[in-house]
Amino acid sequence: MTKERLKTLRKQMLPFEKANRNKSIYQLINTLVPFFGLWTLAYFSLSIHYLLTLALSVLAAGFLIRIFIIFHDCCHNSFFKSRKANKIVGTITGIITIFPYSAWAHDHSVHHATSSNLDKRGTGDIWLLTVKEYMDAPFLTKVGYRLYRNPIIMFGLGPIYTFLFKNRFNRKGARLPERLNTYLTNVGIVALYAFMCYLIGWEAFLLVQIPIFLISGAAGIWLFYVQHTFEDSYFEPDKEWEYVSAAIEGSSFYKLPKPLQWMTGNIGYHHVHHLAPRVPNYELEKAHTNSEQLQNVPTISLATSLESLRFKLWDEEKKIFVGYRAVKQYRKVPVSS
Repeated sequence: MTKERLKTLRKQMLPFEKANRNKSIYQLINTLVPFFGLWTLAYFSLSIHYLLTLALSVLAAGFLIRIFIIFHDCCHNSFFKSRKANKIVGTITGIITIFPYSAWAHDHSVHHATSSNLDKRGTGDIWLLTVKEYMDAPFLTKVGYRLYRNPIIMFGLGPIYTFLFKNRFNRKGARLPERLNTYLTNVGIVALYAFMCYLIGWEAFLLVQIPIFLISGAAGIWLFYVQHTFEDSYFEPDKEWEYVSAAIEGSSFYKLPKPLQWMTGNIGYHHVHHLAPRVPNYELEKAHTNSEQLQNVPTISLATSLESLRFKLWDEEKKIFVGYRAVKQYRKVPVSS
């Protein structure tokens, strides 16, 4: 990555790194109102047929993902110009999505600063082993890794563990404001859920909330997974790692159909987001189309993205993702250190 190219890309992003209060407020309205409306309809549909409830839950789950994207922007201080406004809206949307604002903002910032850096893995990312690391790993580590990357566990049990349990606790070394925000989020979630159970009964609440949670959770983890797990992605050791290359080569352009693109808050333009995290979600597409250099980035479609399910390990020699079967080949030919 030349310094000239870096400067050019950064200059191209600057006009889009400005939050627009009116657009942000409008997005809050066209996201929160439909979500709560669909949730209410799903509740009333319980008296008709549960299949109708599930259908409405799918739509509501889509809007919950969109709420998370707003939360995500607030964590980057890109949704509003005011840091205070971002924290307030981020904390409220964090209660709805059961994510602690300050704690997640910290981990996600680390993710952006270390994404695709082989020497700085472990915070805010998905567990990844290289071929050599997997071959050298103890048996139990291999079993744990295979279980972790099993689609049923990653997209099924993963949201339950991460969202419901892991998010309830502070990281070691968290400062007081961050810890207090996590406590506030937890209290807010308990209060909201208790109120809903009191209002409509715990059975009705769970019958509506559980499918919304499971669907949105699985889809959310899938989006994060597929945006960094594609065959010719970018991973380098710290000495060779470069931020802009990691952003535009290690983050995919997930080209979704327009309705899904809107529902997911344009997060498919993940290469733009990693290049310039201060660009609000509603400006990502414009930022992408404004830069000729960003047109030639790794692009995946809804269909081709399914191929990422077979990518389990990173091959440092070939610089591509491979499956477990590739390990058999490396046992015949020693992998260089």
